[in-house]
Amino acid sequence: MHFDVAGLKERLKELNAERESDGFWTDLNKAQAVNKRIKDIENKVQRYERIKSRAADAELLVEMSEETGDISELEFIKAETTAVKASLEELRLETLLRGKYDSANAILTIHAGAGGTEAQDWANMLFRMYTRYIERKGYKTKILDSLDGEEAGLKSVTFTAEGDNAYGYLKAEMGVHRLVRISPFDSNKRRHTSFASLEVMPEIEDEAEIVIDPEDLKVDTFRSGGAGGQHVNKTDSAVRITHLPTGIIVACQNERSQIQNREQAMKMLRSKLIERRERERLEHEQSIKGDLKKIEWGSQIRSYVFCPYTLAKDHRTGFENVNINSVMDGDIEDFIVEYLKRV
Repeated sequence: MHFDVAGLKERLKELNAERESDGFWTDLNKAQAVNKRIKDIENKVQRYERIKSRAADAELLVEMSEETGDISELEFIKAETTAVKASLEELRLETLLRGKYDSANAILTIHAGAGGTEAQDWANMLFRMYTRYIERKGYKTKILDSLDGEEAGLKSVTFTAEGDNAYGYLKAEMGVHRLVRISPFDSNKRRHTSFASLEVMPEIEDEAEIVIDPEDLKVDTFRSGGAGGQHVNKTDSAVRITHLPTGIIVACQNERSQIQNREQAMKMLRSKLIERRERERLEHEQSIKGDLKKIEWGSQIRSYVFCPYTLAKDHRTGFENVNINSVMDGDIEDFIVEYLKRV
């Protein structure tokens, strides 16, 4: 994929000119979106220039070493070359993230499949895996809503990944995930198969992206029961919003006030509605969400096997990793890269 630096610089000039125009700050949401785009392009161009400079320095060292016969810098040159290649590969990968919302933050929801405690524990394991991956990427995360399992684990959890291209990367993980292991909840130590699904949406900041009629909303408040200290248990601060025309339901309980929870829930609703619109428009390409299949055998995108052998295998790309513990600790970048290369 060609990295069009000249095109990016030209686009940067256009956006900066727009920012200097009269009335730019009249529409605050649009102004913030433009500023974010400027920052994104500046970061890309700066990264490219740093890589280019670093590669030129390494090339100069090679030439000097060849001329003088001095090999004392050989190990340093090898390390620099490896680092430059890795940086170029990362930059090349980002050129694959060309969807309209790929640069946005991501909202993720994990749902436990059928299977009671075992499936709910699997949902919790996936939640840990993704929060570890988010940390590895340097992103920030925040829990928006969660529902604990009856004995252990999670029935569902909704959380954010905030950072450059968070949605672009994490959309690759949308689908059903399958676990095979000896269940710690089975006294007979039998092997169990469990399922959980991951839904990924872009976080939409611009309210103008989609218009929501207040008459189409059913808003319920209830007492929070999640994280947040004693405050969340004293007032009906949690908010559940049902969009009547589509049946979409969103909830948020982990902000400190009902107003904050409602604002966050509305943001989630906008994201779901836009994602629905884009999925319908591009259903054959499945570039936004893809086909979220029923959470059961045969519909999984990836399997995680702990017994009788250890293996994590992506069924879309065929990519495998036998180090299952590393995968569950957030080492899933290679799975994502292989998927993005193929879409």
